[in-house]
Amino acid sequence: MLTEKPPATAFPQAAEKPPVLVVDDEYGPRESIAFSLSGEFAVDTAERAREALAKLQSKAYAAVVLDIRMPEMDGIRTLEELRKIDPHVSVIMLTGYGTLLTAQQAMLAGANQYLRKPPDIAELIESVRKQAQATRLRRAQADAAHAAQEMNVALKREIEANEPHIWQARASVELVHDLNNPLTVVIGYASLVAEEARVLSQRDPDTARKLMDYCEMVEKAAEYCHHLSENWRLASKQATEFERVNLVAVAREVKQVIFFGNSAIQMAGDSAVWIRGSRFELMRILQNLLKNSLEAGAKTVVVTFLHREQKVELTVADNGAGMEPDRVKRALHGGFSSKASGTGLGLSICRHLAGTHGASFALESVLGKGTTVCLTFPAAPKG
Repeated sequence: MLTEKPPATAFPQAAEKPPVLVVDDEYGPRESIAFSLSGEFAVDTAERAREALAKLQSKAYAAVVLDIRMPEMDGIRTLEELRKIDPHVSVIMLTGYGTLLTAQQAMLAGANQYLRKPPDIAELIESVRKQAQATRLRRAQADAAHAAQEMNVALKREIEANEPHIWQARASVELVHDLNNPLTVVIGYASLVAEEARVLSQRDPDTARKLMDYCEMVEKAAEYCHHLSENWRLASKQATEFERVNLVAVAREVKQVIFFGNSAIQMAGDSAVWIRGSRFELMRILQNLLKNSLEAGAKTVVVTFLHREQKVELTVADNGAGMEPDRVKRALHGGFSSKASGTGLGLSICRHLAGTHGASFALESVLGKGTTVCLTFPAAPKG
């Protein structure tokens, strides 16, 4: 049983409460947990796994608190079935049998957090609060990704129906292709900002900081979109201005702004390498290379930076699906994609932009083992 009551001032009163499902076959612990969470969350309960799964099929929850030891279907098996219904909802596993083995089983099955039973009330509430927010972020990302996929499908149809034969038409298609990712980020973070703003006055002080972080991401992504549109508008009038740029800093910004800080993307090599170029055009190169790797199923993408005498090497190596030699040639030519929703423009854009920076472009790929792209830039003189 839980042994202390939550503080009366800990929960927001005016905002709509995030829905939470508590699943436990024991009446006392189940109702105690539900009561403790009810001040801040709209709590439903379920006594059996099948009852919980039925509720998940009819309602989207912000978090699920799930006991591991239950009759008929234990928590690990329940979690596996739950993930088939809702891959995004956060799941907190509870057990009085807190062995390392059960913790490992829970995490491998898709749990987001693991707490001993009975849980400390303050820890429980903070865990549910944190995991509910993580659910909102994952759903915003999934919705944005779905919208992006639909845009890509429509774009591919347009390309197939009207193959661009002149530079202006192709540039327009490339612009839409590259605007797709940052605009997706704008949509995802904007929805989070709106939701956080609604409860700002009733949440802990960290919420204000998170809100500002989201706003900063939106601002950076919008700035990137603005550059792409301006670059197209002025393309026929003037060349892009180059400056001394730290390529490592550019890559870190792309990882954070475009890919939500995806932990699959790793940085290696020198901590700073300097070239002359356009920061936004370099962002376009990295955006396309990293997107290709992740969409090829890569679990790890290593971006390596090396300064060798008068050259700077940028290598993007992944462990994704890889390609056969014939597909490599077709992909480099442009207009070919192995993805159902792909446009086949990404590598072509990268090669073009690398050329404008005086960089060489090389690609190696092995089917089933992954792909490596290496760009070699002239190093910038010391400033």
